[in-house]
Amino acid sequence: MTDERGADEDPERAFRRAVDQNLKRNYLANYIHGMLGLTGFRLMYAPTFLPAYIFSLTGSAALVGLGQTLLQLGAVASPIIGAARIEQRRRVLPYAIGVGSLMRVQILGLALAGWFLSGPVLLGATMAFLLLLGVFTGIQRVAFQMVMAKLIPIRMRGRLQAWRNLTGGLIAALLSYFAGRYLIEHDVLGNGYATTFFLSFVLTSLGLVVLRVLMVEPDSPGVRGPMRVAERVRQFPALFADRDYRWFIIAQALAVGGRVAAPFYILFAARQMPLDGATLGLLSLAFLGADTVSNLIWGYMGDRMGFRITFLAALAVWIAAAALLLFADSPALILLSFCGLGAGMSGYMMSAATLVLEFGVREDAPMRLALSTTIEGAISAAGPLVAALIVIAADYAVLIVIAIALLIAAFAALVRVREPRGRHTSAKSP
Repeated sequence: MTDERGADEDPERAFRRAVDQNLKRNYLANYIHGMLGLTGFRLMYAPTFLPAYIFSLTGSAALVGLGQTLLQLGAVASPIIGAARIEQRRRVLPYAIGVGSLMRVQILGLALAGWFLSGPVLLGATMAFLLLLGVFTGIQRVAFQMVMAKLIPIRMRGRLQAWRNLTGGLIAALLSYFAGRYLIEHDVLGNGYATTFFLSFVLTSLGLVVLRVLMVEPDSPGVRGPMRVAERVRQFPALFADRDYRWFIIAQALAVGGRVAAPFYILFAARQMPLDGATLGLLSLAFLGADTVSNLIWGYMGDRMGFRITFLAALAVWIAAAALLLFADSPALILLSFCGLGAGMSGYMMSAATLVLEFGVREDAPMRLALSTTIEGAISAAGPLVAALIVIAADYAVLIVIAIALLIAAFAALVRVREPRGRHTSAKSP
């Protein structure tokens, strides 16, 4: 249908006008989808339930590491493949919903396997679903970040993520306590972990339905022409021409290296606290509760001061919390440490995912995000297995010391990154 302003209207101006016209509706859709998705996914990705589940099946720290490795391994190549497809599409939402649906199927598979399988078959199915979950998680991260970058102006992204994470995180924190204290402690439906995974599937699926019903996405004014993935990969050196983006990637890689110790925090804490359902619920509540509340600080700080400063602040909190866990000699200090870990890792995730969108122009944003996700996935894939070997050869404490050193190095690298906001003023900036 021809717009009343004329068919000759500049495509970029028409796109900006359509974004503004649907901003309230799309903001609400992003908020509800993110809130429900966050609630469900944090039951899966908190460094408590999955590691404890695999440990309950195997009694092996090495297999806990293998599970985390498979989860991250799936996200190594998939973001680049997804980004190559997204770059050629004028509308990202249909692709994002398709990938998001496949991701949720893997969570359902984990639940069904837990209910109906046992022994080596259960372990094999669990590992397979974790690998596939990683594959679709890598693509989904690129797809949904691009949806937000396309439809939500940069000045509003921090507060959107803050309130989305606050409400979703509060629900997730309460659900985590409920899941640990009741579903897992009482082995509801025969397998409390499987029941927890099914709850995650239901909540995340509801969020996807809301997004599909409410969101209005205009066509992008410009896209890249068809290009093979291998050809696009050969253009990666051009992305690194931006000095600040290079140092950002280095900082992110080091931070991800420090994050590989996360699945073992709960096992280290078990030296001071019993690893039962009540403890899992309490530590999950501390981790996710602090994650949730701190999002308001990270979000508004990012909108007003830029996400570089929130990245630095989050790393500082994370380093302090990991050091506290290392020397904690009481349940109270362990709880405080998990609060700091939740806040620091939350600030890192928000800052890194948002800051990467601010380097360069919109057409390159999917591949910058994919490259960042791929590097993160590659390190995260190898990291947990290496971490498990360190634990076996040395000790949990040695692993945490190494993680702290990597986080300090990440902080030093990020100091070299100049604040990108305001440096890219092109109308095509994401």
